Amino acid sequence: MGRPQRKSNRLAAYSYDSAGAYFLTLCSQSKAAIFGSIVGGGVLDAPRMLLSPRGTIVETQIQAMAAFYPSLRIEKYVVMPNHIHFILVVAQGPSGASGTPPPTRARANQTVPAFISTLKRMTNRTAHANLWQRGYYDHIIRDQLDYDTIWRYIDDNPAKWHTDTFYLSDGEEHP
Repeated sequence: MGRPQRKSNRLAAYSYDSAGAYFLTLCSQSKAAIFGSIVGGGVLDAPRMLLSPRGTIVETQIQAMAAFYPSLRIEKYVVMPNHIHFILVVAQGPSGASGTPPPTRARANQTVPAFISTLKRMTNRTAHANLWQRGYYDHIIRDQLDYDTIWRYIDDNPAKWHTDTFYLSDGEEHP
């Protein structure tokens, strides 16, 4: 008897090649705070992320991803102590205006997952370590209100770190 089938959190009937915006969250392996720490928070010092060397690797690779995927762009991101959030925009679908055929069925529906796989692989290679949990969270951004809400969430994430669902203190996750 084999291992139980892992349930996918992807929408089965949705093409992740579709033009649009996606909110993505990737967590570090075991949710360890390896990307840095939140500093500041005083009267004149807003909370902000102080990146560790691994956090710097992640941020550098996020910024470099456009070279690998010219039809994609990261419009907003934040590196947190044990996870990253970003808005990824797919500028075009699987077949471009050039008249080239869409990818084969085996490669269809892969734009967003391929992007995540490349980001994880490149950061792991540079860090010489496995930085990431196996899966990731995705949310298809449906309208401007949804987009604006997620943009603010990313902006506010460092200031709200101690109430974040990913915040770990003494090994315990906060509600």
